[in-house]
Amino acid sequence: MDVFRTPDERFAALPGYPYAPHYAEVDGLRLHHLDEGSGPTVLCFHGEPSWSYLYRHMLERLVAAGQRVVCPDLVGFGRSDKPTDPGWYTYDRHVETVTRHLEQVDLADVTVVVQDWGGPIGLRWAVEHADQVGRLVILNTGLFSGRVSKGFMAWREFAERTPDLPVGNIIQAATTTELAPEIVAAYDAPFPTPESKAGAQSFPLLVPLTPEDAGAAEMRAVQDALGRWDKPALVAFSDSDPVFPFPQAGEQFVALLPGVDEQVRIEGAAHFLQEDRGPQIAEAILTAFAPLGA
Repeated sequence: MDVFRTPDERFAALPGYPYAPHYAEVDGLRLHHLDEGSGPTVLCFHGEPSWSYLYRHMLERLVAAGQRVVCPDLVGFGRSDKPTDPGWYTYDRHVETVTRHLEQVDLADVTVVVQDWGGPIGLRWAVEHADQVGRLVILNTGLFSGRVSKGFMAWREFAERTPDLPVGNIIQAATTTELAPEIVAAYDAPFPTPESKAGAQSFPLLVPLTPEDAGAAEMRAVQDALGRWDKPALVAFSDSDPVFPFPQAGEQFVALLPGVDEQVRIEGAAHFLQEDRGPQIAEAILTAFAPLGA
């Protein structure tokens, strides 16, 4: 298996990201996570084509409030190693890899935060490791069993014909915030070559478009488990996301989770709401679960 490892110097002096790397090894792959602060643990799963950099605004507020924040970079993203064959990436393999990664991290009674592809992966991890999970935070994501939005299909078609994805520009196009050039460059940092983007290019193609497609049955199983979830949960979706339109996308989780009556509206944010309104989302988490970890 050919693997691309992004040179460490690509991550030097990134704005707002002064964090020491932490690594675990799974099947010869070096996988990265952030581990900052101390106290009750907030475990954040990123999606496509972002990486742990996306959570920096939330991380700052949560750590300042006495939380520990852990953010794994999925295989193929961030400072984690990147198999260069797009066919290597599957939903099951992502779940298996991050599971074995997190087995090497001390996690108990965590608040799991998910967004984008971090939803199908992180929620599956959460229901399969419910003994380690105390709370769920669900941001702009979905569990797919054959129906997707027109916005998603446009994105899928773009990714399919664009192996050299302009990652930073994609992030900019899916935020309401005008990102400084150095922030766009920071999102590009892990992906200096087309081969380094195999994981990012593959993700949109893994979404099942029919009930029979790979991954659909597993996502239905996660839905079933969430329908029996008896722990606290927060659903917060932004109001300007064409891929997961408000309020319909969030309402699916409100209807699914027994303990959730309504979703929180994150105003003035687009798909990457952590970039647009990170401190506001962190405050919503701290308020919803106050005192967090108790």
